[in-house]
Amino acid sequence: MSFAETFLNLDVLRNSFPLLLSGLGVTARLGLVSIAAGLVLGLFVALARIYSVQPFRLLARIYIDIFRSVPLLVLLIVVYYALPFVGLRLSPFMSAACALTLVSGAYAAEIFRAGIEAIPRGQFEASQALGLSYRHMMTDVILPQAIRIVIPPLTNNCINVIKDTALASVVAMPDLLKQATQAQALEANPTPLIVAALMYVAILWPLVLLVGRLERRFRQGGS
Repeated sequence: MSFAETFLNLDVLRNSFPLLLSGLGVTARLGLVSIAAGLVLGLFVALARIYSVQPFRLLARIYIDIFRSVPLLVLLIVVYYALPFVGLRLSPFMSAACALTLVSGAYAAEIFRAGIEAIPRGQFEASQALGLSYRHMMTDVILPQAIRIVIPPLTNNCINVIKDTALASVVAMPDLLKQATQAQALEANPTPLIVAALMYVAILWPLVLLVGRLERRFRQGGS
C-alpha cells in the first residue's frame, strides 16, 4: 500500500469521520468546562494565598504545591478508580473534568498570584486612601490591571488543558483520542489517528499564535 492509502485513506476517513466529530465535541466540552472551572478556582486560591489568614494561606500553598507535582494521568486514575472505594463514584466526564480542573486551577493560581503581586504597591495605597473597600479595590483597580498581565500565561495554561484532555481516554472517556483509537481498530488503518492529530493542530495552532501575538502586544505596551 502507498503512503496515502495507509495514512490518509479517504474511504477510511469517510467511515470514521462521524465518530471523530463526536469525539471532538466531547473534547471541546471537557476543555471548556475544565478551563472555566480552573480559572475560577485559581483566582480564589490566589486571593486566599495572598490575602487570607495564615491557615488558609497555608492550605492554598499546599494545594498549589501538591497539584502541580502530581502527574495528571495519576490523578485521573485516582479520581476514577480509587474514589469509588470510599463511596464516591463519578462518571468518566466528571472524573476527567475534576482532575483537569484541580491541576489547571493550581497553575492558574500561581499565574494570578504573580499578576497581582506585579501591580505596583502604590495602586493598593491609592485605593486605600480613596476609602475603597477590599472588594471594590480588587474588582475595580487591581484585578483589571492584573488580568492584562496574566492573559498570555493563562492562554498558555488553557492550551495545556486542551492538550491534556487526550489523557481522559484512560478513564473510558469518548474523547477525540479515544474515538480515533476505536476507529483505527475498526478500520485496521491509522488514518483516524492522523486526522485526530490534525484536528488537535487545527484547534491549538490558532491559540499558540494568539499567545505570541498577545505577548508581543503587551511587551510593546509595557515598554
